[in-house]
Amino acid sequence: MRKGFDSLCGIVSSQLGMNVLSGSVFIFINKKQTQVKLLLWEGDGLAVYYKRLEKGTYEIPAGDHNDKDISISHEALQHILQGVFLQSVRRRKRYQQPA
Repeated sequence: MRKGFDSLCGIVSSQLGMNVLSGSVFIFINKKQTQVKLLLWEGDGLAVYYKRLEKGTYEIPAGDHNDKDISISHEALQHILQGVFLQSVRRRKRYQQPA
């Protein structure tokens, strides 16, 4: 968790093969799952948000943990940051436009 703007951008481009200017939020969680960094492009510059928990851990969403990248919704990110257990979240039916 010692990496700054340039190092995090390097990880996104070299290891994930993604463009940091895409508008996506890139989430980095340490091994102990007690610290999180968010890297995002805000249109006129990069922002890094950092949070360290005094107690508890962050949940990593279900998926193959050997993958370097996992896509999640903004609602899931909010739940993770607020400490909501993702498996207990139930959604009501909503209209979705056919693809």
